Parts: sequence; C-alpha cells; structure tokens
Amino acid sequence: MTSLSDMQLLVVDDNQQMRHLLRCLLRAVGVFRITEAETAAEALDAMRERQIDLVILDWKMAPVDGLAFARRLRWSEDSPNPFVPILMLTAHTEASRVAAARDAGVTGFVKKPISARLLFERITFALTDTRLFVRAPGFFGPDRRRFNDPGYAGPFRRSTDAQAPEELVDLEDIRIRA
Repeated sequence: MTSLSDMQLLVVDDNQQMRHLLRCLLRAVGVFRITEAETAAEALDAMRERQIDLVILDWKMAPVDGLAFARRLRWSEDSPNPFVPILMLTAHTEASRVAAARDAGVTGFVKKPISARLLFERITFALTDTRLFVRAPGFFGPDRRRFNDPGYAGPFRRSTDAQAPEELVDLEDIRIRA
C-alpha cells in the first residue's frame, strides 16, 4: 500500500482559513502533497492536471456547493475521476444532510469542528474502503450498504439483492489497469 506521504489530496473550500487549517492537519498526519481549490471549477481544473487520490470537500460553498460538486464528479461525462473517494466536510450534520451526501456518492462525512485524529480516521477509511461502486437510477457511488452480512436472514430490501448486481464496478480492477 502507498503511504499517506505519497497521496495527492485535493482540498476544496471557499474559506481560506479552513483550507489553511486542513493543510496544517493533513501535514500533521503525514500528507504533504496537497492541492487547494476555492471553487468547484478550480477543483475540476486541478483534477484534470494531476491524479487526485482523495477529495476533501466543504458542503457550503458558492457558486456551486459541495453536494452539487460531488454529484458532478460522480455523474458528469467529463468528470476527471468519477471513482475518487470524497470526504464531505461540514458543520451541518443533520441526518437529512448526511443522507443527502451519501446519496450524492460521497465516501465519508467529516463533522466540523475537526481534529487531526478524526480527519486521519476518515482519510484512512476512505482510502481503504473496499465497497464496490453501484450505478442505479439516481445514484452512482460507493455501495451505500457498508456491511453485507452473509448470515443475514431477514427480508431483502432490493430486488437485486438475491442476484449478482449487474452494474457493480470493482475499483481494484480499475486501479490495476491504471
């Protein structure tokens, strides 16, 4: 596995002080290859210029908010990398917002105020997440079911649970080809 010091992270936040804080926290946990973007447009340009391993994205930005940007990364035909892990950063942690971020294809959620320890845990999870990507009507992103228990005896909630999903994407296959 590649070390954190080899990872290229993209921090997208329209607040300069928050970008500075994140840069300091990332350096404290051993991440030194950090690209910053103030807007979604700058972030897309940065992703077209270099391979990004993880995006840390603020929810509340203008003119395009983090949720819309995450959807664009996942769904747009011109997305530089629809499979990149995305961590959503926000102080607004109501269940409806967490669900909206999950439904937009976000890999993880980081609540403000943040700590180096929490940030490191979320980064570690996002970079080692082995969930397959799922494409379904209205959704593209990491499988929202975090735990598939083979011993589960309850009712299936999806018609495709009893059969092999047709549109799952194994990231290991993509990483090996890259």
